Amino acid sequence: MTNRETIVMDTRVTEKAGIPAVNDDRRWDAVQRRDRAADGSFVLAVKTTRIYCRPSCPARQAKRENVLFYPDGATAAQAGFRPCKRCRPHAESLGERQSKVIAEACRAIERAIEAGEPVPQLTALAEAAGLSAFHFHRLFKETTGVTPKAFAAARRAGLARDGLASGDSITAAIYGAGYSSSSRFYEASTARLGMRPSDYRAGGRGAEIRFAVGSCSLGAFLVAATDKGVCAIMLGDAHEPLMAALEDRFPRARLVGGDADFEALVARVVGLIEAPGTGSDLPLDLQGTAFQQRVWQALTAIPPGSTVSYAEIARRIGAPKSVRAVAQACAANPTAIAVPCHRVVRSDGALSGYAWGIERKQALLRRESRE
Repeated sequence: MTNRETIVMDTRVTEKAGIPAVNDDRRWDAVQRRDRAADGSFVLAVKTTRIYCRPSCPARQAKRENVLFYPDGATAAQAGFRPCKRCRPHAESLGERQSKVIAEACRAIERAIEAGEPVPQLTALAEAAGLSAFHFHRLFKETTGVTPKAFAAARRAGLARDGLASGDSITAAIYGAGYSSSSRFYEASTARLGMRPSDYRAGGRGAEIRFAVGSCSLGAFLVAATDKGVCAIMLGDAHEPLMAALEDRFPRARLVGGDADFEALVARVVGLIEAPGTGSDLPLDLQGTAFQQRVWQALTAIPPGSTVSYAEIARRIGAPKSVRAVAQACAANPTAIAVPCHRVVRSDGALSGYAWGIERKQALLRRESRE
C-alpha cells in the first residue's frame, strides 16, 4: 500500500468518526514554507507524535505521509491530538494579535471621522497599540496596504461620496465627512471622485466617460474610463446588459466612444483578459468606500497564479472578523481582472461566486496556472 493510500484511508476513518480532515497539497506547500499567513486557516497534525501545530511551526517538519490537516485546533484535539508546546496553536498567533491591534486602530480612526473629531495622531495610535511609532506605521501599512494618513483620507472621501450619492448638499457631505473646511475637500475631490463633486452627486452630470464594447474569448466585455483612469471593466454574455449597467452607474454622464488613444487602452485590457498572469499597469479610477479600497489594495498584492481565502484577505487588512464584508467588496469590484478578485476563494479551496460568472473565474485561474 502506498503512502498516499494510507493517508486516504486514515482520512476516511477519521471522517467516519465525524471529524473532518483535509489533505491538501496547497496546505502542505504552506507548511514547507512555514508560511505565517496560513496560521489560523488550518493546523497540521502528526500521526506519529499525536501533536498538532501551526503551519509556521519552527520545529522539525514531519514526513508528508504522517501529516493530516484539520480546519482548527479544536477539531484536531477532538481527533486525539495535543497542541505543540513550541508554536502553541491553541493560543493567538502573533499575526492574529497584530491584526487585532491594526483593526482597533482602524476603528479608532473611523470613529473619530464619523464623530467629526480630529483623527488620532500617529504617536497616539502607536501608544494605544503598545508599539513604537515607527513599528506601528510599518505594521499598519503591511496589514492594510496604506498608511494611517491615507486610510483616514480614504475614509473621509468615502463618507463624502456616500453623502453625495444619498442626495446631501455638497456642503453637508463635506462637513459630514469630517473635513475641517471645504477647501481641504476640493483640493482632492477630483482625484477621489473622478469628477467634480457636483457632477458626482448628479449621477455623473457633465462628466465625460469614454467606453468601448467588444468580444473576447470570455464573451462580451466593456471598458470605460474617466480622464483619471479605467473606471469599469465588465464581462458578460452580451453587450447590451453591460451598457445598461454603465448607464445605471452614471445616468447623467456623457458616454462617448473612444478615440485612437482609448483603443490602445482597450487593447491592453484585452491583453490582460487573455493573459491575466502578465500583471496590470493600467491607470485606474476606483471609487469605493475606505473598506472597499483596503480590500482592493490587498487583492492587487496577490501574485498571479496564486489564490487566497476571503478570511486571509480579512486578516491582511486588519479586520479578521469581516470575511462577509470582504466577499461583498470583491463582488463590488468594478474592474474585473485589473483588480484580481478572481484570485480569492473560500477557505476550503472552493471557488465560491464571481460577479462575472464562475466559469470565467475558472478560466482565468487556469490561464494563470499555465503562464
